Amino acid sequence: MQSDEIDPQAKAAVERQDRFPLPHSRRGVKLLRLLTRPAMWVRNRDPPSVGATVDRTIPGPAGDLDTRLYLPDTDGPFPTVVFFHGGGFVYGSIATHDWLCRHLTRESGCAVLSVDYRLAPEHPFPAAVEDAYAAVEWAAANPGAVGGTGELAVAGDSAGGNLAAVVALMAAERDGPDLAHQTLLYPGVGVENDQQSVRENAGIVLSEADLDWFSRCYYVNDIHRRNPYADPTNAGDLSGVAPATVVTAGYDPLRDGGKAYAEQLVRDGVPTRYENYGDMVHGFLTLRGVDRTREAISDIGADLADAFEGE
Repeated sequence: MQSDEIDPQAKAAVERQDRFPLPHSRRGVKLLRLLTRPAMWVRNRDPPSVGATVDRTIPGPAGDLDTRLYLPDTDGPFPTVVFFHGGGFVYGSIATHDWLCRHLTRESGCAVLSVDYRLAPEHPFPAAVEDAYAAVEWAAANPGAVGGTGELAVAGDSAGGNLAAVVALMAAERDGPDLAHQTLLYPGVGVENDQQSVRENAGIVLSEADLDWFSRCYYVNDIHRRNPYADPTNAGDLSGVAPATVVTAGYDPLRDGGKAYAEQLVRDGVPTRYENYGDMVHGFLTLRGVDRTREAISDIGADLADAFEGE
């Protein structure tokens, strides 16, 4: 599950980013969000090229949601991947995951619709889930607005991986939009403090204090944590959900929860490809200048392309 050491390029990238320790207060959260906005602008000055990007708002359950649509540099229409960013349900935005979404568009040949959902602690569970599901319903009802064929998948990393998995479960249980695939990138599901991955890897990118803070901000209490729409590992039956790709990282506290969910999907008969990158860390798919990151994104994009070819 874990290589002998962290990939040197990934280690260097993490060390470069370790300038802003995550605050564990509402005031600190707001301040860090403000501080990272100019940093994101600098990082996105020379983004990977795609055919076009379109920023727009779409209707959400509590107001409009900001989105960014990425279109391939070929003639459409295209299958559509609705993407949810990570950040512990507290941080993250379209801007923080612009680089990853651009590469997913290039590697998959799909349109990618990145969605800004409401964040905790201002908007705890189920706000993010409601926004995520509304975005997928909108994309399904408006294929022309996304240059789409009407074929849909969901994807997300970390907290966004949780949302993608939950949306897939909701769609199956509610007879909602037909999803061809769900792509769960080091998803925040089934995380427990006594897991080996938490004991060994807390402090690498994410500390135990970070995990506890995110959990308290989003779930608020343990009653919500037991809701399958808060954590899909609580679901009694996953057999109707879309086929899945589940990616984990060897040096990630979330590794064991993601692996267990992949095994749960397999037990319930869901076609699932599980891949663990043993020398990688949490969030590695957003790390620039890391060869293994680009390789992984290429493989993930190929999974999405294959999922739609099989439709």
